[in-house]
Parts: sequence; C-alpha cells; structure tokens
Amino acid sequence: MKAIAPGMDRISGEGAFEYLAKAQGLEREGAHVLHFEIGQPDFPTPLHIKEAAFKAINENYTGYVAAGGIADLKAAIQEEIKRTRGFKPGADQILVLPGAKPGIFFSMLALVEAGDEVLYPDPAFPTYGSLVKYLNAADGAIPVKEENEFRLDPADIKKRLTAKTKLIILNSPQNPTGSVMTKDALLATAELAQKHGVYILSDEIYSKMLYDAAFYSPAALDEAKERTLILDGFSKSYSMTGWRLGYLVGPAAIIKKMEILMINALSCTASFVQKAGIAALEGSQEDLHKMMAAFRERRAAIVKGLNEIPGFSCLAPKGAFYAFPNIKKTGKTSREVADDLLYKAGVCCLPGSAFGPGGEGYLRFSYAASVETINEAVGKIKKACPKNKQYR
Repeated sequence: MKAIAPGMDRISGEGAFEYLAKAQGLEREGAHVLHFEIGQPDFPTPLHIKEAAFKAINENYTGYVAAGGIADLKAAIQEEIKRTRGFKPGADQILVLPGAKPGIFFSMLALVEAGDEVLYPDPAFPTYGSLVKYLNAADGAIPVKEENEFRLDPADIKKRLTAKTKLIILNSPQNPTGSVMTKDALLATAELAQKHGVYILSDEIYSKMLYDAAFYSPAALDEAKERTLILDGFSKSYSMTGWRLGYLVGPAAIIKKMEILMINALSCTASFVQKAGIAALEGSQEDLHKMMAAFRERRAAIVKGLNEIPGFSCLAPKGAFYAFPNIKKTGKTSREVADDLLYKAGVCCLPGSAFGPGGEGYLRFSYAASVETINEAVGKIKKACPKNKQYR
C-alpha cells in the first residue's frame, strides 16, 4: 500500500473540536458539562434570513450557480464594503465562498509557495499556522503581548519582514484574544506591505462584533485592488455557522485565479444560502444589535468572574466573544488547567496552546452562553481551583 502524502503530516485540526469531543464523551456518560469551547453564537439565525432561504428553496432555486457568486449577492457585498470600509469594490473583486475557511485556504494556495514566509500573530486562529506548515512555507508567527492588549504591533512586523516574506495575515477583532488593532496600526501595517511588496490577508470575520472601538480595515489604503484581501462572512455576526457562507474581496486578477480553485474544489456556494446572505446584509440588523448587547453583558460577567478565581487574571476583550485569561500563576500548563476544569468542574474551555506557542499560559472561553451559565461556571471553577499548593 502506498504511503499517505507527506504533506498530510504537516496539517492539523483544531483544539475546539478535540475538547468538544471530550465533553460530549462525558455527557454520554451522564455528566453535566457547561460549554465554552466552540466559537459559535448561541442565538438562532434571524427569521428574515431563514425565510429568504425557505423562499428560494420553495421556488426551486436549488441548482448550480456561478462559481464566483450570484450577481445579487455580489451587489449586496459591494454595498456592504462601501458602507463599512469606505470604498466600493468591483464585482470582479468578489468571490463568494461556502464559509470563510476556504478563503484562508484559497488565498494561501494562490499566493504562497514552499519557502515563502507568512507572518501572522501568535496566538491565532489555528488554520493559519496549519496551512503555513502544509504548504512548506516559512513560519513567521509573531508573539502578541498581553501588556499590549494582545494587539499585533507594526514595529514587530517590520522587524520580521525579510526578502522571503510573501503574506501578512491580520485578524482584528482577533480570535482567540478578542484584541482589536488600532486604525494607526492597521494603516502602518498596510503601508509596510505596500513598501515591501507583500500581500495582506485581513481576516475580518468579527468586523461587526466590537464593544468599545470603531472598525477599520487595512484595505482602505489600496481598496483591495493591489495587495490587500478582505475575508469576511456571515457565521458569527448573523449566527449562521452551519449555513457556510463567506466571501473574499481582493485584487481582480487574484480573485479570478481563486475562482478556478473554487471550481475545482467546490463548484459553487449553495444557491439558496446565497439568497439568505442577501437578506442578512440588506435586511434588518436588529437581531445583530440585540446579540451584541447580550454579549456585552456576558463579557462583563465572565471577565469579572475569571478575575475572582485564584491564579487567574483576565483583560476585557475589545471585540468578538472570547475571554483569554492568564493562568500562569496556577503553576500548570494551559492544557493541564483546561483538563482540570473539564474533568473536575464540568466546564469545557480551550487551552491557549491550541492557538500556538504564544497561547501557553492562557485559556480561551467562548462566552456564547447566558450570564446565568457563566456565573454557574465561575462558581464551579472556584470550587475546583481553591487556593492550595496545586494552584498557587
């Protein structure tokens, strides 16, 4: 039997699904587990979005459509980008995708070759580093510092730039830390990329999920015509994780090449799902506002609660819906603490090390749970992590 391709040994999964499986195993045995591991809003998809999909299905809009996306959704995305980023891209700058993850994969397949360097924050969404390794590219993970509120610093990017650097990945608001880069930092990074002939993939999936800051995109510098690609989608803001709908905005020549990847890998994004996407962008945003009001309340509860636990300290995230507490004073690794919380307290969160070496000494809590559930979890953790030798 022939061996599996070596590249498969360089690609990895996600800690969220590993810990979800552990938690579900305990639940099958009768345990009660409080879930904080999966980055999925616990709100239903807004009714008007569902109704748009029902209508499309009932009208038999269920066949193949253009690989790059239907014209009506592209038009809605054009207006969305104009409204939120300050410029209107051409329809030929847009690629509609079944979820945002293919946008990361396609961007890197289209731009990165073996030996090229990719810069990205550490800790970060695990897919970035996994694909860097899979493509045999040079790993340019840049540690983000708690004292800088986990924001990626353009000065650190500048220090790491080399002749081999091909791509910088930005994610603001960020998973797993909830950090938000300042407008000045994003602009400085865009100027660095322009000066050194480097591409930027700006993962903006949490662009609508901010608490105290305004959103800004580095694509404002070149209007995604030269070196910047915007990645966004519907999973988080519209609670549409299972619908699988996202999009890229970038230089037309690159988008055209990625459309060929789309044809080879996926044919097209589901037709009726795209109709739902139009309703999401053009319809009422009231459900989004209500969801963010709830997340604001939950953020306050979980940050307060985590800061009351011996050995824990937690900054308030500026965006997304993740808390990233420092647990270094427990004297244990992040995986050891995550396992303790799951098996001793029945609280499932993620070790920070699941997001890269820079995440060691931290945990990630997805606070897609009610305030009552958050308070229950904090109480259980306090009981499982008392002030004793194990957690000094």
